[in-house]
Parts: sequence; C-alpha cells; structure tokens
Amino acid sequence: MDPFIIKAIQLLLSLSLLIVLHEMGHFIPAKLFKIRVEKFFLFFDVKFALFKKKIGGTEYGIGWLPLGGYVKISGMIDESMDKEQMAQPPQAWEFRSKPAWQRLIVMLGGVTVNLVLGFLIYMMVLFVWGSNYVGPDDMPRGFAVAQEFKEFGFQDGDRILEVSGEKMENSLDINRHLFMRDIKNITVLRQDGKQETIAVPENIGSRMFQEGVMQPFVPIQNAVLDSVLADRAAAAAGLQKGDSLISLNEQEIGYWHELAPIVGANKGKEVEVVFKRGDKIISSKVTPDDEGLIGVTSKRDFNIQSREYGLSESVKSGFDYGYWTLHDYVAQFKYVFTAKGATQVGGFGAIGGLFPDTWNWQGFWLATALISIILAFMNILPIPALDGGHVTFLMYEIITGKTPNEKFMEYAQVVGFFILIALVLFANGNDIYRWLFE
Repeated sequence: MDPFIIKAIQLLLSLSLLIVLHEMGHFIPAKLFKIRVEKFFLFFDVKFALFKKKIGGTEYGIGWLPLGGYVKISGMIDESMDKEQMAQPPQAWEFRSKPAWQRLIVMLGGVTVNLVLGFLIYMMVLFVWGSNYVGPDDMPRGFAVAQEFKEFGFQDGDRILEVSGEKMENSLDINRHLFMRDIKNITVLRQDGKQETIAVPENIGSRMFQEGVMQPFVPIQNAVLDSVLADRAAAAAGLQKGDSLISLNEQEIGYWHELAPIVGANKGKEVEVVFKRGDKIISSKVTPDDEGLIGVTSKRDFNIQSREYGLSESVKSGFDYGYWTLHDYVAQFKYVFTAKGATQVGGFGAIGGLFPDTWNWQGFWLATALISIILAFMNILPIPALDGGHVTFLMYEIITGKTPNEKFMEYAQVVGFFILIALVLFANGNDIYRWLFE
C-alpha cells in the first residue's frame, strides 16, 4: 500500500480517537453536574452529518469535515453561537446556571484527558516495547561535529558522557537537548581517552535555529547506502542499496557526514558521483535538489541497545517521557513567533508525517501520544473559541466575582473563531507550499 495512504489512515484513526476522548472530557463532568448536552459530534456537521442518532436527550453523530469535533452544551456561548437560547431566561440545567468552579472543571476536562492520555500511552509503549538507546560505548568513532560547534571546543570523534552533570543514556538525543533544554555544559570522551567538560552558550538553541545548525552532532559512519528513495536524484543516477560512496564532485568521501556539505554546495547542479559496488568502481551523474538532497540514507554501523521495563518502571519512565515531551514542545513553541519559524508551521500534512510509512503499532502510539500532548497545550492557550479562552474568562469571574458581559463573550468568540480559521489555513497552506515547491 502507498505510504501516503498508510499515513492518512493512521492520522484519521489517531485524530478520531483523540477527538472523541477530548470531547468525553467535557461530556462526562457536564453530565455529572446535571448540565444538558445537546450534541456530541466527531468531526463537524456543517449543513449535514454522515450519521446521527439521538439517545437520552443528546444527539450523537459523525460530521463530514474532519477538522475536530465538539459537544454542544446548553446555555454556553460557544462556536454554535446559539443567540436564541442565550436570550431566554437561564434554566437550572444550563451551563451558565452552574457555579463557576463546576464550569471550570467542564472546560478543563478535554485538556486534562489529552494530557493524561499522552502520559498513559508513553507508559504503555515502554511497558510493551521498551526503549532503544545508543551509549558512548556503542559508537566508538564518536560524533562528527559541525564547524560552528568546533568553535566551542568540540572535536570530531567526541563521545557524549554527561549533559549539565547528568549521565546521558541515549547519545543520539544530544541535538534535541541542545535545541530545547537549558544545557550548561557537556562532558565528552576524546579519542585519546581523556574527558573534557565544555561550556555551552546560554542561547545555544536560538543560535542553532537562526544559523540552521539543527544537527551539530552526527554519528561518524561509513558512506555506505542503506536505502535509495525512488524518484529521487540518487535513484536516477543508478545508485543502489549497499553501494559505497567514494567521491562526489571530485571530492573524496571517507565518511557519511562528509556527503551533506558537498551536496548542499551543489544544489541544482549536475555533478559526478563515484561509488563502489562489489568489486566494481562506477561513475555516474547526480543532480542534488533545491534542498540539497539526493534521496539516500546511510547504513547504520553503531550498536543500538534495548531496555525493557517492568510495570512500576514503565509508569515512572513513561511519566518522565511525557513531561519532557511537553516541556520540549513548549520550549520550541517560541520559535513560531519568528519569521523563520512561521514558515515551518505545519498542518495536517506535517502531523501525518509523524506516522511511519508502514503500519507499525509502536510508531502509531508514539505519534498519537505526541499529538495528544500537543492538543492539550494548544487547547489551553488563552484564545477565545478554544478551551483556554473559556478558562481565562472563568478565572476572571472566580477572581473578581464578576461575570463577563455576554455581548463581549459573543464578540470574543467570533474573533477567536476567525483567528483559528486563519491559523488552520496558514498552517495547511505551508504544507501545500512545501509539497509544491520544495
């Protein structure tokens, strides 16, 4: 089956699960507080629904527009903008008639479910599949270091031992930690067996982002191809899995990390590639694309260790995994508000890219957990029309004892709705632009 179809099915399944559970987070406390819930929908039923059935005073259904879902709660100013109902005297079973603390619990329910679900999935994944890691002893050649980081004192061949004084279990996490976390120093093991602790600039994440150095540490590996992507430059040049690269554009390639700078310097230019296949030396022509890629991946030649978890271990480690996932997402969110970061915002295409090309339950659940945590964070932002907007107004009411004016709430809801539509169009527009031109 086509990888695009597989990703699309996984995305639809994941979002359906997360949306239903998110709305259940609103639905259940509303029912407990005896608030009438008029509708419970997966996806939006603009003009019509694919399916609907009324049970016990609530209409359950599936809409045709897969941009989310909703529960329509009586007596609440929401995306339905039911002004006729709001013009009537408040009823005992309406949202607006309940104490502020009950309304706050109802509005926080969806975010809470998404957050807890993400943590639980990580716990389950670690318990069922365990985790993989690469320690310093598993990559004896160490890392190839970007020139920008050599200025700080790092050297090719360095192996990562500690980060800010704490042992680093998985050396391959170093780039992500540098970008998203508060790293003060890194202890490395040199090829001569000596250890050295190197200070890291305070704003290292911002520097990496602005300078485009997102992978300053790359494992040193032989330049042997593990895969050649179809319909890309390398495949057109006749390269195959198992080929060993010798040179590109008459520049010798001894290790894999030496390939990227040469390819990047020859975007859109036809250059000579020399490689070894068995006992034969073959020469061909290859043209790197506008991103500086030719469509190949390297054959891994370092060891990957696996770790299994008992039930109690998976709970603790899964919680840590969830915490740091949320922390890292919030940490990188600040880059969205930069000119460069705005162009990298993605919509459903980017979300679909989180899933594996082939059906893999571990990959599916890891992507679902990440999306669940992202949804929790995005929904709690203080934007009218999102849960966070409602929570903001409720907190104002609880603190001041004053209920916001209904007209103001209606206008805020409209403004928030248009903000959300604009963000959705912008994010998915970026996906389309990248698909067409990159």
